[in-house]
Amino acid sequence: MSAPADVVARARRVRLVVLDADGVLAADRLLVDAAGRELRAVSRRDLVAIGLLVDAGVRVALVAERRAGIARLARAARVDAVAERATTGVAAARRFCRRWRIAPDEMAYVGDDLLDQPLFALAGLAIAVADAPRGLRRHVHWTTSAPGGAGAVREVAELVLQAQGKWASVVGERMR
Repeated sequence: MSAPADVVARARRVRLVVLDADGVLAADRLLVDAAGRELRAVSRRDLVAIGLLVDAGVRVALVAERRAGIARLARAARVDAVAERATTGVAAARRFCRRWRIAPDEMAYVGDDLLDQPLFALAGLAIAVADAPRGLRRHVHWTTSAPGGAGAVREVAELVLQAQGKWASVVGERMR
């Protein structure tokens, strides 16, 4: 994966990856079943990528505006923390940083919407998914080639772990 040198330098410092659950981990679609329950479609590659980050010692947290099934999904993905119904993602991200004694410049935030701009400004590495609005790209350091819910988190994990020299060893451990 090739990224500009400044992005790789930022990725080298990342100790926490905060993901917007809706639009990044899950596609920007709301699925509702016959009983009115909300459903999320999530890429298996993205779930594996979260596990790789966790195995490498990088914390992963989710910020979710909608509550439906997020706690179960987070447990299955081995996510370290979830902020559900977050009124402000910035407050949630600051709580995550304080909890684990991580500076905001050691945090990557991955978002998909114009409303994510305050989190992009806080994060040391701001990343948008490929299907984010074009105007958002001037507020981020890097944009994935995959859209949200379809491998974007995998790209982020690969960027961070390759920049930190951990990719080969973590993937190798998983293949044993």
